[in-house]
Parts: sequence; C-alpha cells; structure tokens
Amino acid sequence: MKDLMSDAAMLSKEDVTLLILMAKKRKGLKWAEISDSIGLSPVFTHSACMGMNSMPADKAAALVALLDLPTEAQEVLEEYPTKIWDQAVPTDPCIYRLYEIVGVYGPTMKALIQEEFGDGIMSAIDFDMVISRVPNPKGDRVKVEMSGKFLAYANW
Repeated sequence: MKDLMSDAAMLSKEDVTLLILMAKKRKGLKWAEISDSIGLSPVFTHSACMGMNSMPADKAAALVALLDLPTEAQEVLEEYPTKIWDQAVPTDPCIYRLYEIVGVYGPTMKALIQEEFGDGIMSAIDFDMVISRVPNPKGDRVKVEMSGKFLAYANW
C-alpha cells in the first residue's frame, strides 16, 4: 500500500476516504461531531467522505483542517463522484436490512408515491435524509426520514 501522506499529490477518492477514517478514529470523533464542525448534515458528510458526493470548497477545507488531512485532500473532496457500487446484496446486517426493506416494501413505496404524485420517481440527487433515535419502552427505534424531489417521467 502506498504511503498516503507522502504521496498526497496523487490522492484518489478511495485514498481520502481511508485518510478520513483513520483521522476520525485517531481523534475519537463521531460523524455528528464532524458534521457539526463543518456545517453539514451527518448523512451528507458521511456520504461525501465515502466518495459518493462532492463537498463544497468551504466544507472540504473545514474538514481537511478539522482532521489534519493533507491540503491536497480538499481538491479530491470537491471532485464529482463516480457512483458505482456493488450490485450484490451485502452481507453487513445493517446494510442488508435496508435492502430487505426495499425488497419487501419497495413495490409498496413505488405504488404509494405514484398514486400520490403520478408516474415518476423520488430524486436521489435533490434529496436529504435524517437518521435519529426515537426512545421507545420496547427498545429505542431508528428513524430514517428521506425527502426527495418528485421527478415525473417525460412523455415523448
């Protein structure tokens, strides 16, 4: 493996993600603390740090400063992502359960969205998501709120 700190001029998105994860662990920070420090939501912060979104210049600079990353990491954080992910169902239980939710409720979500809005989709580009804890006597609940712009299919 290359020395990421000494070869900073050639950093890839994957390299910067690794540097971020190492710095986060070294500093003992949580994603909410990082996102609060740079002024973005935890969901968007994590996604951008994993290379799935690009960061605005000021937020990338703040992240680089907070985590003591090489200055070259800022440019990489600002780069447009290539969103390629493995299409196989993952084995990580937390991620697998999200696939399970879409597998079980996806057709229901699609039907209800189209019944309410018409023939179209919810944007994952003009989109936001909040993940929070909801206290419950039977055990705390994970609340996932997603909001995306409705995009109607064009007739042509």
